[in-house]
Amino acid sequence: MAEATTEDMHGRPTLDHPILADDRTAAWLGLRVLHLDDGHARTSMELREEMLNGFGIAHGGMIFAFADTTFALACNPHHGSADTITVASGVDVNFLRPGIPGRTLTAIADRRATSGRSGLYDVQILQSVPGGEDELLAEFRGRSRTIPKR
Repeated sequence: MAEATTEDMHGRPTLDHPILADDRTAAWLGLRVLHLDDGHARTSMELREEMLNGFGIAHGGMIFAFADTTFALACNPHHGSADTITVASGVDVNFLRPGIPGRTLTAIADRRATSGRSGLYDVQILQSVPGGEDELLAEFRGRSRTIPKR
């Protein structure tokens, strides 16, 4: 079965996921969904000037929001669920180097374990390096909980 695609604000194809339909934050971030699978998601975004802090590097909240959205995509099936949603019950994030404006960020989320309604996910946030290999910008570990839809 082919995955549904849509376009981002620059007209580039991106995969569709039901939780993004009303997610204004993900739209503002310019988040592109590159890959979806059970327990896995890969996304990208460009680090823009309005995402910087007073030091001229990525604001930690922008990196967190990017990783958190990718985490949510990995936790929730891309075909949707009629009865439940999976949300964060807690996270830890470690920033390893500064995010540089104009660079492309990629987040890769992977499920590590589940037990009942709880799950554990790791998200790596990578930063493009002109003429080089992507470098690890941050590590995010998310704990999830599946709850009834309201």
